[in-house]
Amino acid sequence: MHPSTVLLVAAKTVTLVCGAVLTTLTYRAYNRTRATAMRALWVGIGLVTAGALLAGSLHQILEFPVATSTAVESVFTAAGFAVLTYSLYTDQPSEE
Repeated sequence: MHPSTVLLVAAKTVTLVCGAVLTTLTYRAYNRTRATAMRALWVGIGLVTAGALLAGSLHQILEFPVATSTAVESVFTAAGFAVLTYSLYTDQPSEE
């Protein structure tokens, strides 16, 4: 296996583990607070993490080309960062 492939797999593994932990923690915080901003934070981190998982799966399991799997990951990352940006501007408490 090429060293750059090992580095890529290691980096993606760290991204997935940290992303899963962050997603879980923000989901728990959202359940406690029911804050709209926390929900957006949870969804944004989840999208970035899901994009990394999906890209790796497409490339390693389904043998998609690197360019295609990277494009899919980029779409999820862009959507995740858009939601994360929204979470910073949302300060209204949820109505329940």
